Amino acid sequence: MLHKFDFYYPVADENRTIHLYLPDGYESSDERYPVIYMFDGHNLFNDEDATYGKSWGIRRFLDGWPKKVIVVGMECSHTGNERLREYSPYNFRSGRFGTIDGIGEETMQWIVNEVKPYIDSHFRTWSHREATAIGGSSMGGSMSLYAILRYNEIFSKAACVSPAVGFSMPQFKREMRKAQLHPDTRIFLSWGTDEWKRSDAVMTKRILLLEGMAMEKGASTWLYHQQGGRHCEADWEVQVPTWMHFLWL
Repeated sequence: MLHKFDFYYPVADENRTIHLYLPDGYESSDERYPVIYMFDGHNLFNDEDATYGKSWGIRRFLDGWPKKVIVVGMECSHTGNERLREYSPYNFRSGRFGTIDGIGEETMQWIVNEVKPYIDSHFRTWSHREATAIGGSSMGGSMSLYAILRYNEIFSKAACVSPAVGFSMPQFKREMRKAQLHPDTRIFLSWGTDEWKRSDAVMTKRILLLEGMAMEKGASTWLYHQQGGRHCEADWEVQVPTWMHFLWL
């Protein structure tokens, strides 16, 4: 069951659409469910909502999966480079995008202090950290990594799918060094062989470095190096069963 509703995003003084997935049987039971908060909510469930006409197909997967979870898909701005600002916890400069003044920390404050409390008070969730995950791709993958490091008391699991860490690698390394992770923390990191203009070896080096640092902090990790993988929803859909199983089972 999929619901859509507007939710105020004070950072931009605008509403953002929430795409909320409730598992089969939700309305006919009094059961509580774990929750995964996900970025780019419009790309998760329905092809007709997706930016490029192809979604991750998460609804189809979850409808046939034995584990029952709630998914809170949070839509972003579709204006100019605003998505990059909302989904970057750091400022960065890119030859393609110019200077980006990141407001990702403000976005995380919105999720932690406004979105999550609303979901927990209006739906039957398990609100404790062991039942709370976060996930996303590209800039959303970077935000998921930031969230599990900075807000580990809230999130115990993160699906960092093709994270765009190349924009802010020094900052992510510093974030990783100072992070205090609970021993039950799980971090999924993926990248495709064909998704970056720079060589696959560069991204492989970055991901392996971050994974090694996370393991030194005591986290459990899963690496997924997708052969032929591109930077697109069609290839990220292939990864859904792998990270869902790793995070939740």
